Amino acid sequence: MARLPRILIAHQPHHVVQRGHRRLVVFDGPNDYRAYLRDLQTYRAALGVALHAWCLMPNHVHLLLTPGDDPRTVSALMQRVARRATRRWNARRDAGGSLWETRFRSRVIGSERYLLECCRYIEMNPVRAGLASCAPEYPWSSYRARMGLACGESLDLHPLYLELGADQEARRKAYGEWCRREE
Repeated sequence: MARLPRILIAHQPHHVVQRGHRRLVVFDGPNDYRAYLRDLQTYRAALGVALHAWCLMPNHVHLLLTPGDDPRTVSALMQRVARRATRRWNARRDAGGSLWETRFRSRVIGSERYLLECCRYIEMNPVRAGLASCAPEYPWSSYRARMGLACGESLDLHPLYLELGADQEARRKAYGEWCRREE
């Protein structure tokens, strides 16, 4: 039976999830996380895909992405990043096969209100999973970049996030307080 076509919409945010094969670990250590993030930044810039939030968990990834005019760039981005991660993994282990379970899952974020909730859901994932006691402790999520605690990580701040305050400090304070309510 043929797969149903993926629903991707230009200029609309998408919550993307990709899990490791059999839900096994896909990031062995800091170098794996860094390499994935490097690839993500490179390809999203090349393809014109906005990155609003991300979280790399040991066995899966969450991304909040908005494609430009061509919504297929989300698929191209995910394919390229996943392929490179698989090649690195297999080269280190002299193995073959896919690192990832199936195609990535994607949900269009239709409601403006849900966009910020999705950001919070993604960035608080390590806290809910017990990998950190608070969001700033987890180094592999966009929370640290959003809050000015990490350098060199590019993040596209959605207009709804920008409406949280008149300046960067006010936005960070409002978003941080909102996230702490979930901890």
